[in-house]
Amino acid sequence: MNKVISHSLFTKFDIDLFKSGKHFRLYEKLGSHIITVNGVKGTYFSVWAPNAKQVSVVGDFNHWVDGDCKLDVRWDSSGIWEGFISNVKKGHLYKYRIHANHSDEVFEKADPYARRNEHPPKTASVVWEDSYKWEDSKWLRKRKKRNAIDAPFSVYEVHLGSWKRQMQEDRFLSYFELADELVNYVKEMNFTHVELMPIMEYPYDPSWGYQITGYFAPTSRFGFPDEFKYLVDKLHQNKIGIILDWVPSHFPEDAHGLGYFDGSHLYEHPDKRKGYHQDWKSLIFNYGRNEVRAFLISNALFWLDQYHIDGLRVDAVASMLFLDYSREEGEWEPNIYGGKENLSVISFFKELNTMVYDSFPDVQIIAEESTAFPGVSKPVFMGGLGFGMKWMMGWMHDTLEYFSKDPIYRKYHQNEITFSLAYAFSENFMLPLSHDEVVYGKNSILGRMPGDEWQRFANLRLLYGYMFTHPGTKLVFMGSEFGQYNEWNYNKSLDWNLLEFKPHQNFQNYFKALNKLYKTTPALFEKAFVQEGFEWISFDDHENAVISFIRKGYDSKNDVVVICNFTPSIHKEYRIGISRRGKLKEIFNSDSEEFGGSGCVNSTLISIKKQACHNKDYSASVNVPPLGISIFKFE
Repeated sequence: MNKVISHSLFTKFDIDLFKSGKHFRLYEKLGSHIITVNGVKGTYFSVWAPNAKQVSVVGDFNHWVDGDCKLDVRWDSSGIWEGFISNVKKGHLYKYRIHANHSDEVFEKADPYARRNEHPPKTASVVWEDSYKWEDSKWLRKRKKRNAIDAPFSVYEVHLGSWKRQMQEDRFLSYFELADELVNYVKEMNFTHVELMPIMEYPYDPSWGYQITGYFAPTSRFGFPDEFKYLVDKLHQNKIGIILDWVPSHFPEDAHGLGYFDGSHLYEHPDKRKGYHQDWKSLIFNYGRNEVRAFLISNALFWLDQYHIDGLRVDAVASMLFLDYSREEGEWEPNIYGGKENLSVISFFKELNTMVYDSFPDVQIIAEESTAFPGVSKPVFMGGLGFGMKWMMGWMHDTLEYFSKDPIYRKYHQNEITFSLAYAFSENFMLPLSHDEVVYGKNSILGRMPGDEWQRFANLRLLYGYMFTHPGTKLVFMGSEFGQYNEWNYNKSLDWNLLEFKPHQNFQNYFKALNKLYKTTPALFEKAFVQEGFEWISFDDHENAVISFIRKGYDSKNDVVVICNFTPSIHKEYRIGISRRGKLKEIFNSDSEEFGGSGCVNSTLISIKKQACHNKDYSASVNVPPLGISIFKFE
């Protein structure tokens, strides 16, 4: 027999904060919490449903009977219903049965704050608690240094359901299995961070996780919440950071989800021009509503707090910032100043980022933002939105477009490969070659490269070499590091069998070496976001389609010289301007035979001579490999 007892975890101060949108630890109060009241063990339930006339908890503990376990509505107009139900334990299934106040409608909703959900397609919430013992204190002590904007940041983007599958049983790998296989692989490949595509509970596999119904629960597809903590812990113990894809931009209309939660537009904006996303057929949060802002900011802090996450990549920021995003004339309404900016979203982002960095100053919040909106990664106190980094979508588009061209035509498009440096330091940019670039008929990255097999792999080595020497942090999608040939398919494993073939083995070894070079070469990351970290040698050798530049760190002794040749022609004794005396030593060459190249390398020290070139007093002659990148340090 389950007995309902009046009980509350809320203080008056909690309620005042909630109403004003300033309660950012709501996961400690709302949802289901296993506690003991008057010596009786059970579960406290609380849910925000201000438009309800009755709310009951239904579950496998009361045969899903409506009205058997009614919650009490608080007297303070907060709209919170709550109560303690005895003998409800960890693992019990439940939902909220909500009767709308102004109609005969009845809704059966999953708990917005549930810590665990049933495995889809089932949709019930699960009463849950865990007592995981973290072993990542060493990582957390040093995280500030490893997550800093002057530290190497090479991110491996992963979709857990399709990175690798258990082939004999044709199933997902579990969080436990990933804690061995994925962690060991990422460490071997020398990445500094992993970014997981959304792992918050979602009902529909083809959404890739971007249609979320359980914002506070890691998806049960791969195991229990404490098993996900184990995966995070293992990454940290191996000195690898973890970033989560976070989706505050929209949510699905599934009947058990947040939409029309209590018979009113509770979480979504009531005006369809602001509350419905036509492209994704999903609902948009009401960012002007205090309780909704508190829900979202609490959710961001939840993952950083409870799961020791090192950063969030915020999805679809542009769609949130602009009222006219993907809308025709008449389908949107200007703001109070007549502009197209969503003022509620702007203030939301400023508050979100302020709260995150105040609470966790050693994490990174990264915006997927594709427009020229100013100050995305500028601090809030300087008038910016306050993100730590922003995706450099312009670089991505220009670079992939350039590399898709036959090398014979590249001399006519030199500006496409150099233009990014005109604005590279206007934001803290992350260079992304993400999942979005290998789906929907776009082809894989390798598949976009022109030429025969040797040229395609040479182009691929050059592309990533150029990416890793360009200012900014790096993100690559899984499979790219070994030359995945087919487009990504969310429903199947990467084509690991390709590593049976030499070109793919060579390229994987190349990527491993490139990551190691990046991590151990301070000039490539110490000044990634400031003009002082980059100096052109030559960007206008259109005829040869060659560019050259210097990357600089805090100590000029560590500066490196980079030369990229975007054609198959070898350039012997190619002269570049240098501003100091000494010698150059080649430390990396994408055309090395060990990577599958032709072996056009600079094997001896190169003297820098007193001979003017490129407006510099000194110069050196080097061999420039075909479709290759050469990197030199000063001796």
